[in-house]
Amino acid sequence: MTKETTSFLYVTYILSTPEKVFEAITKPDLARRYWGHENVSDWRPGSKWEHIRADDKRTVELVGKVVEVSPPTRLVITWANASQASDPASYSRVTFEIEEYENMVRLTVAHDELEAGSGMANGIKKGWPVVLSSLKSFLETGRGLDVFAKPKAA
Repeated sequence: MTKETTSFLYVTYILSTPEKVFEAITKPDLARRYWGHENVSDWRPGSKWEHIRADDKRTVELVGKVVEVSPPTRLVITWANASQASDPASYSRVTFEIEEYENMVRLTVAHDELEAGSGMANGIKKGWPVVLSSLKSFLETGRGLDVFAKPKAA
């Protein structure tokens, strides 16, 4: 029996360069400034990557492998909760496409091969918009958003 899958697509335009967008995704010291996590890898196909919380505990929250890398225009990684790293069925895939548009960049993030209705699928639908909005703010203003902010009580 095959599991039902779903996907998530997000497109944003950023006043930046492809090189700066790619670096913001792949350099730990930059990612922590808008994501609150570091993406750690040597960014070679087949290498592992880890998504590590940028705090004193340094918890590895997500893991995966680098599938494809073509700086500064494309990055494809697999993605799973660290607690499910040993289960091949738990992995999904994220593709970052970075396209130059005159003085800006079109960033397309496609997260697919997600198990429909799973906690991961539900979480990324909320997570990607705030993370990518924070990335845009960071690259355009030098300040990321609080990606851990909660809605104000009514």
